[in-house]
Amino acid sequence: MSRNETALITGASSGIGLELAKCFAADGSRLVLVARNQPALEKLAEELRHKHGIETIILPADLSLPETPRQIFDKLADQKISIDVLVNNAGFGLHDRFTTTPLPRQLEIIQVNVNALTELTGLFLPGMLQRRAGGILNVSSVAGFVPGPNMAIYYATKAFVQSLSEALAAELDGSGVSVTVLCPGPTETNFSAVARGQKVRPVSRGKMSAKDVACAGYSAFRAKKVISVPGLPNKALVQLVRFIPRSAVRRIINRYNKIKDQS
Repeated sequence: MSRNETALITGASSGIGLELAKCFAADGSRLVLVARNQPALEKLAEELRHKHGIETIILPADLSLPETPRQIFDKLADQKISIDVLVNNAGFGLHDRFTTTPLPRQLEIIQVNVNALTELTGLFLPGMLQRRAGGILNVSSVAGFVPGPNMAIYYATKAFVQSLSEALAAELDGSGVSVTVLCPGPTETNFSAVARGQKVRPVSRGKMSAKDVACAGYSAFRAKKVISVPGLPNKALVQLVRFIPRSAVRRIINRYNKIKDQS
């Protein structure tokens, strides 16, 4: 089966992004893979070409640099490549207090998780609307539903992604372009590597595999569902926080994200 579409996937070199690339490839989509890790991209691209016979383009790029989204758009425009599906998967977070994390690192999280996602959406969405076809899959987190003491900026960026995605889905209703936001809970990925060795909160139980998360998100995207929360415990959490006082939610997340040296 071959889909007549080109999908751009950010953060495609590992974790959920890599597994989403495999989902799209299995469906016959042409792929544009974006990440910082060029060797990993090359390895994945070759694997997908060999297994599925699809065209795969790699674009090594660092989305923490403000100029990168426009550079990606311009490179593809120069090659006359239209993007039918945009998968905003790239993102990272740090496990530390706001006051003890260097401000440039906090702003870098916002640049990748919010600014780059917003700019890529703004650049590629007009073409989809003109063709009256396409879709956007944004990877958020259950963190987007709650405040996140000790990971404050990460949780806040995911709340932005959640809100933006739902709002766009309503705005684009009937346009031929769908928006889905994937909100996984703890997932088996190289989150600490993406965070470049900075503190991240270890989670030992209840993790879903990146493959299972990606499959759930991909199925939701194809079904044009707006929100996908994979896993029953994560679904229960999202519903539960609606009925718990916000003060209690803050205390619970503060304990969950507790830093070892925090008294």
